[in-house]
Amino acid sequence: MKIVFMGTPDFSVPVLDALVNAGYEIVAVYSQPPRPAGRGKKERPSPVQARAEELGLTVRHPVSLKGADEQAEFAALGADVAVVVAYGLLLPQAILDAPARGCLNIHASLLPRWRGAAPIHRAIMAGDTETGVCIMQMEAGLDTGPVLMRQTTSIGAEETTQQLHDHLSQIGAKAIVDALANLDNLTAEPQPEEGVTYASKIDKAEAKIDWSEPASVVDRRIRGLSPFPGAWCEIEGQRVKLLASRLAEGTGAPGEILDDALTVACGESAVQLLRLQRAGKGVQDSEVFLRGFALAPGQTL
Repeated sequence: MKIVFMGTPDFSVPVLDALVNAGYEIVAVYSQPPRPAGRGKKERPSPVQARAEELGLTVRHPVSLKGADEQAEFAALGADVAVVVAYGLLLPQAILDAPARGCLNIHASLLPRWRGAAPIHRAIMAGDTETGVCIMQMEAGLDTGPVLMRQTTSIGAEETTQQLHDHLSQIGAKAIVDALANLDNLTAEPQPEEGVTYASKIDKAEAKIDWSEPASVVDRRIRGLSPFPGAWCEIEGQRVKLLASRLAEGTGAPGEILDDALTVACGESAVQLLRLQRAGKGVQDSEVFLRGFALAPGQTL
């Protein structure tokens, strides 16, 4: 089976590795173009491009797939299937139609819940207790295609987006290999019309913590935005990212520090801050962080 792989971020890399390890012929890898990064703003290839080059695979990174030349080059690959995971570019109908058996997308939610750009963040921020991965036959709509396979997993009470991201990436890698091996026997089930939600792109304006919100909302926001963009608050005039937390007992004025373990009062109940990061510094566990801040019960964040 000849496969075109289309992906860009870290999430996609284990999937590419799994396809290679399973022995599939990867005729080309498509990824978004290199972007300026770091202090020198030197162009840096995407994680998928970097890994594909390590594997000796052909990499293409067009800015768009809307042009006739790009579409003709894609069709000329003669792929049986395109596997798409967090690619980040719109696939025109001509691209969707080119592979003999279509384009399969690995989507990190239990469709039709959380269609769109940020399904992992939104699942945690909404308080979902489970999520998963769907292998979907792609069509022109936004994550609307019929589902060939789904794998479910629970969301831990203290799980962050990074942790869930890594877990779902591994689930997706195994699922697509299983799906391709059993493609002739899988039934594409249309998504139900009920239960559709959209995982809109994360806006950095969502990241500032409002301590007057209930602790459950604050905790989910901290975990859901970890590590990027990172929920934050001001501590002694410094902007500090909050990267891990758990629900805790306690009451007080919103933002009030309740003990020596960085338990902070919210509008209802409290949260304990577990990992923090000052600007320009590394991530620190709370006990290490407190060595640099003489914070005491009664102070307000």
